[in-house]
Amino acid sequence: MDDLPALHEVMRRAIERLQTGFLTAEQVRASHQVMGLDSQLVKDGTYFIVMRDGRIAGCGGWSFRATLYGGDASMVARAPESLDPACDAARIRAMYTDPDFARRGVGRQVMALCEGAAWDAGFRRTEMMATMAGMPLYRSCGYEPIDAVHLASIEGVEVPLQRMGKQLAARP
Repeated sequence: MDDLPALHEVMRRAIERLQTGFLTAEQVRASHQVMGLDSQLVKDGTYFIVMRDGRIAGCGGWSFRATLYGGDASMVARAPESLDPACDAARIRAMYTDPDFARRGVGRQVMALCEGAAWDAGFRRTEMMATMAGMPLYRSCGYEPIDAVHLASIEGVEVPLQRMGKQLAARP
């Protein structure tokens, strides 16, 4: 919990810098109302931080709860019910890389930590709501689109998101 202010700053910078090129300036601004850290992940002990050179290089988590995406300050409704590993997919949540560490394997490392922990908890499938900027990483990690692109509408600005999933064949 002591790392929350630093995590929020990494997320703010990631949204501002890494979404550029995938979203319009208006969509990037609106993204702050959809994305962010759900501190329930920290409280549940399912959130990971990767450090490099004494700094937070990246972070992300998984969840056994039904909420698919959205942060504490986002306008997305929460669904705190527990999922059943026998029939539900674990949720991959709040994946962010500090822009200074982008494309250095940090996101892949966080993903492996999340998938491994979900596997250990009995889950054999994972799902996420991906940003357009995150999709190349997630595809390279074996995630496939589940359904059509979703548009989160924030004050008339539509932010595209893609629900993606993956079957876990073995512990990553």
